Formats: sequence, structure tokens, C-alpha cells
Amino acid sequence: MPHLGTGIGWRPEIAHTVEELPGLDWVEVVAENIRPGRLPDSLRRLRSRGTTVVPHGVSLGIGGPERPAPDRLAALAERAEALGAPLVTEHIAFVRAGGPGTGAPRLEAGHLLPVPRTRDALDVLCENVRTAQDALPVPLALENIAALVRWPDEEMTEGRFLAELVERTGVRLLIDVANLHTNHVNRGEDPAAVLDALPPGALAYVHVAGGVERDGVWHDSHAHPVPPAVLGILADLLARAEPPGVLLERDDNFPEAAELARELDAIRAVTAAPRPAPSRPAGVPGTAGPRPERRDRTAVESAGGARTRVAAAQTALLSALVAGGPVPAGFDPERLRVQSRALAAKRADVVAKVAPELPDILGARYRPAFLAYARLRPLSGGHRWDALHFAEHVLAQHVLAEHAAAGEPLERPVRRALARWHRERSGPAPGRGGRAARLLRAQLGAFRRAQASPATSSETGLRRPV
Repeated sequence: MPHLGTGIGWRPEIAHTVEELPGLDWVEVVAENIRPGRLPDSLRRLRSRGTTVVPHGVSLGIGGPERPAPDRLAALAERAEALGAPLVTEHIAFVRAGGPGTGAPRLEAGHLLPVPRTRDALDVLCENVRTAQDALPVPLALENIAALVRWPDEEMTEGRFLAELVERTGVRLLIDVANLHTNHVNRGEDPAAVLDALPPGALAYVHVAGGVERDGVWHDSHAHPVPPAVLGILADLLARAEPPGVLLERDDNFPEAAELARELDAIRAVTAAPRPAPSRPAGVPGTAGPRPERRDRTAVESAGGARTRVAAAQTALLSALVAGGPVPAGFDPERLRVQSRALAAKRADVVAKVAPELPDILGARYRPAFLAYARLRPLSGGHRWDALHFAEHVLAQHVLAEHAAAGEPLERPVRRALARWHRERSGPAPGRGGRAARLLRAQLGAFRRAQASPATSSETGLRRPV
């Protein structure tokens, strides 16, 4: 791995600030947020100054049961080449489940969810990593994630899982020390035990980020200052290995430039502090060498069976989180409820970012309306489609409220503004062509017929539109 130094996550909201930060060595950019042929001017200026830019993917779902989609891999490769990046990074996570062969509809999490630390999951992950490595023009590094949910009957610790992944594939690791802290608070996992098991030579770089604790749960928000505990884990990591780079992540609630500079200085103070030469404990695998060419148990014996079992388990979990499915055996129901609420809240936040007109139009009713919609309609595509479907849902609910006295209808200016917003982005007005609206009109027809025919009214009910 090349030496990277100290960096920060580049975000459009702080693009100018990032350019002005003193002593910045490199930046990381969310891969899905850029277009190779139309790079933001800020990134082009940074590159022209010799600043390294690394694309960081969030939607590959390399820990899922399906092999990585060729179009997603091609997009990552295209971005790496457009940025002249020395590597690309992604997450050890699954982000979607269901679909053909699972008996469930296709579902998107809109979030990074943990894979179980089992042999089946590791076999599938290793095969997926090899597929990705073969498709990418630069090395791949994978990040450990934070999780509220603990899988039952896990067969390995996180450290052992990561070490075997490196041993079997030669993949590099992006270690997020904030995620280690999150898992320590929320799941009781010891960060030192994870660090002790890591192959030191496998490190690509390190993430540092802030969060906040609410009701005994640590939220890895990337919207708060880095706490001392996270810097302490960074120091513990540096006592074991010399990572090529350390990067500060900030995704929301962006502070003034001076505060970002102070956080970077705090990271530099930890990385520059005197310490003994890193040494790895006895019995820990050594550096990551070339990717092994041998085909392991997944490829030879159990690829199909492992994928089927992983698909069933991940589909059941995601259905419980976003589609009202039953809690799978062995999971903590309360913890799943917390995670489910967090996913819905994040989904509302993302839609508000990709379609900021919706909160402007709906005002204070935006968030409760979106959370009610999210309970009825799981995410099944991108967030821009989600915004359109939400607008259609709200307009359909207005028709229901207006004609069936089933709620409070929208004020006329709000209704017109929302309908105009939807029409400009989707073509036909949702009151005419949308699936939810068609279903609603059929329901209203049934309602009116029931009202006109008392003999059958008790047999006819309105179902909530989806």
C-alpha cells in the first residue's frame, strides 16, 4: 500500500473547506456520489495539486449471498481510474436481500448490515471478494462495520473472521476504530481483542469518526466530534501496526473549518506520539501477501449450499427490520426494534437530502408522514425513486382523507406544490397514473359502493394503500 498520511472524507457540503485545510495529504470520496466524466471542480483541483483521492463504495453488498453485480464493479473500477486512485474500498456488509429463490420480495436496507461470523458467511464473502478483485484495476480494501444487531450462533470472533478473510483472499483491511468503539458499547466486544488478531501488514488505512450515546446505545453518527475513547483505540492500533493512512470521517452537522482542523490535529498528535516499534502477538497471521490462487472449500464443496443458507438468513433479518416480518429465532427483539427505527430515520434523512423540496413543501409533517410511509413500503430501489413513491403515497393519502374522512387532507397550496413536484420529476400526475393512486381509486370505489349498500357495508373494508 502507498503511504497516504492524514486525510479527510470529501463531501460536497465542505468541499471548499477541505481544499483550504492545512497539511491535508489525501481525501476519500463516496464512490456512488460522483460521475467519472463530470468530477466536481473541487476534486479536480485537489488532484491537480497532487492530493490522492480514494473512492469508497457503499452499495456493493459484498457480504450478501449474491455475487457482486458486474455493473457495480465496473462503476467502482471506472471511478478508480478516473481519480487515479491507488486502491478502492468497500464494506464487509450486506445491503439487500430477498428476490428469486428466497420466497421473499427484493428488499434494500439503505444501510450497511452485518454479516454473521460463520463459516458459511465467510465462504461466500471470500468468493465474492475474489470476484471483485478480478474485476478491479487496483487493490481492494474492506471495512469493518458498526452494528446494533448481533447474529445468534456465531462461530468466530470479529478478529478471527477478518484474519481468515485476509489469509484466504489477500484482501486489504480498512479498520474503522470508531466502529470498534461502537461495537464495544453496543455489543460488549473488546476492541483490543480484534486488534490483536489483525494481520498488521494487511492494513490499507484507518477511519476515525465521532458519534453520540443515547439511552445506552452508541450511534456512529459521523456528525459529532471524535471522542477520546476512539482516539484511544487508534493509539492501541498504532502500538500494533503502522497503517499507511488515517482519515477523519464527517458526514453531517458540519462544523466550522477551525474545528475540523483541530480534529485533524488531534489525530496527528496520536499518530506522531512516541511508541515502541509495532509488534504482533504470537500466533497472529503475518502480512497479507499475494492473493492465494488455490480454490478453497467454498469453490470446491459448498458454494451453492452456503449461498442458499446465507440468503435465507439475511432475507429473514432484513424482512424483520424493514418489512414487518417476524423476528428470526435467536435475535433480541428490542434491539431489532431499535435498528428498525434507525433504518427508517436514516431513510427519511437520505430522501430529505436527495429531494430537499419535500421537507420544504410538507414542513413539520414531512418526518411523521415519511416514517408512516416507510412502515408500509420497504425500500426496494434507489432513494430518488423512494422520494417519488413517498410523494405519491402522501397525495394518495390526501385523496383518502378527502373522500373517506380517514384523516386530515392536505391544504390546497401544499397539495398543488407536491403534485407539481411529482409531475415535474415523474411525468404523469400521481393522481392519475401511479400504482398507489390506482389502488386507492379502486378502494374508494368499494367504499362508496359499501356506503350506498348497507347490506354489504360490514363486509367491505378499506385497506391502506401501499
